Amino acid sequence: MGVNYKKLWKRLIDEELCVSDLHLATGIAPSTFSKMRKNEYVSLDVLVRICNELNCQLSEIVEVELDNRS
Repeated sequence: MGVNYKKLWKRLIDEELCVSDLHLATGIAPSTFSKMRKNEYVSLDVLVRICNELNCQLSEIVEVELDNRS
């Protein structure tokens, strides 16, 4: 199981924002955005801060990729 943040990157493009804008608005460290670029886990607090800034729900910026194990 993993996560991906493709929806977040698409939303930033659609809203003509860049990561540095989000960094300045939320105070989230650039290293955290680097982790997100690699689809690594970040804290729920980080995701909620991004959602608050973008006025969106968690499902609009992150997807959980389920394993196909039976």
